[in-house]
Amino acid sequence: LCPCLIYGAYIFLPFDAPLLPTVSARLVYTLRCASFATFPIVLGMIVSGISRLCSSALEPFGELHQEVEIHRTYVSQSVHLFILYFFNMAVLATYLPQELLKLIPLLTGLFAISRLIFWMSYAIGRSFRAFGFSMTFLPLLAMLLWNLYGMFVLEPENLLS
Repeated sequence: LCPCLIYGAYIFLPFDAPLLPTVSARLVYTLRCASFATFPIVLGMIVSGISRLCSSALEPFGELHQEVEIHRTYVSQSVHLFILYFFNMAVLATYLPQELLKLIPLLTGLFAISRLIFWMSYAIGRSFRAFGFSMTFLPLLAMLLWNLYGMFVLEPENLLS
């Protein structure tokens, strides 16, 4: 489903990436796009704080109830995945040709939407969360494989430069 979503958005959404000739401009563009991917994480932190505040626990720092634990786990996992996603997107932006830089905001949007889907499905039941997690993890894995291919096959002479 992820390749179909990315391909459809790439073809049908009417925007293009700005002209980014240098690596530093591409990294700034990636950083700016990645800031939008933090929206689900910040929203999860807000909901986690509200649920902890409204919890019926006698001791606020004691054992957490399930409704608080769901949000805390979601935020923790999302932060870990965001770090991996961001570093892979930053490396990907250095290898992509100019005409494919449109993928950076599309991958960012996919990350944000898939984390929200994971959060909703995680709250519904643990058996449904695999869909949202796979929508986050499989593009991450594809980016990692492309980055390794780019580093070791396409440009092995520039590996450390």
